[in-house]
Amino acid sequence: MSDVARKEEAVTTGLPILEERLHAALASGARPPHPGRLSAAITFGWRGMLKIKHVPEQMIDVTITPVLFLLMFTYLFGGAVAGSTGEYLQYILPGILAQSVLFTCVYSGVALNTDVTKGVTDRFRSLPIWRPAPLVGAVLGDSARYLIAAVIVTVLGLVMGFDAEGGVAGIVAGIVLVVVFAFGLSWAFTALGLTLRTPSAVLNAGFMALFPLLFLSNIFVDPSTLPGWLEWFVGVNPMSHLVTATRDLMAGDAAAEDVLLVLGEAAALTAIFAPLTVRLYRAV
Repeated sequence: MSDVARKEEAVTTGLPILEERLHAALASGARPPHPGRLSAAITFGWRGMLKIKHVPEQMIDVTITPVLFLLMFTYLFGGAVAGSTGEYLQYILPGILAQSVLFTCVYSGVALNTDVTKGVTDRFRSLPIWRPAPLVGAVLGDSARYLIAAVIVTVLGLVMGFDAEGGVAGIVAGIVLVVVFAFGLSWAFTALGLTLRTPSAVLNAGFMALFPLLFLSNIFVDPSTLPGWLEWFVGVNPMSHLVTATRDLMAGDAAAEDVLLVLGEAAALTAIFAPLTVRLYRAV
């Protein structure tokens, strides 16, 4: 028998053995079950938290920026607006708390757009998981960032002399309300992140939309001091509703209808933009 014939026979006779061994190696146990929706979403939320570990400088907007805003507005404008920095701190801290957290919402859209432009979402779509899990997980992970920003502002305000007459319960309720509203608003920016083509475009468009709503609110000044047409706009601005409810919760005299209004607005934002984000995600 020639060498060529021997090689062909070896290949022919050995092929079933190789297939059997390969099958045994790949199917040595039962196939693991598919992850549930909640489990998949939590996993992607943890992925967002791990980004902080590897790129800690992305926490600048959560840690340093809120501190700068609170210090600058309190000590630069406190005397002119309220007569003293102490009085102005009582008024402005809940507003800066809301502003700092809502600014962070823009980065939800930026992070999602970055995943899209780098092709990461294509890998996610190839996985046997609940399709919206990367979106829900990303928003849940960002909620931890909102909580960090809120805690930093509140602790700094207490150190500066803020008197929370509502006590610990009022502070916790105010923080929770702001984070819940931010969760709803972040869906609007994730939809924006799937609409625009670059992360920088999402960042610029997000801040352009958010700045007027925040500064034309009751965060910095009493609306009664504004012109009539501007006072009307401030009164219907959802950001003003959030700040009013947060301010009253921390003061210990919040009205139930004010809190329910904010929760309803957060639910409406989620109901409108979460399905829109999922639809845009499927079309990317």
